[in-house]
Amino acid sequence: MKRVTVGGEMKILLVDDEVEFVSALAERLTLRGIDVEWVSRPEDAISRVEQRCYDLAVLDVKMPRLSGIGLKVILQKKCPDMKFIFLTGHGSEESYEAGTAEAGSAYYLMKPLKLNDLIRKIGEVMGS
Repeated sequence: MKRVTVGGEMKILLVDDEVEFVSALAERLTLRGIDVEWVSRPEDAISRVEQRCYDLAVLDVKMPRLSGIGLKVILQKKCPDMKFIFLTGHGSEESYEAGTAEAGSAYYLMKPLKLNDLIRKIGEVMGS
């Protein structure tokens, strides 16, 4: 399998309401030399993006108070060049397709997530 190299200059924001999942994912990506920060609430993601723009945000689709799709709209207004990957462990193919249409040309990955799949998707999204 070809290894995807994600440059150290790239900054990624992970947003998922499952704290254990998102913190472990951040740690595993960091161990592979990928510069990531994580939050477990959409409100915290908005605060982070008000301070700096990220190259890529990996968003959970289903979160309390604000969906990943809704969060994307807010974040993209603040950082128009930010790219997005959505993670979902819920729903049928219909809801997946509806979300894809609503999210535009965003990328989706299903949970449970394989780390190599995410790293490969990051490479695709960022054009590596």
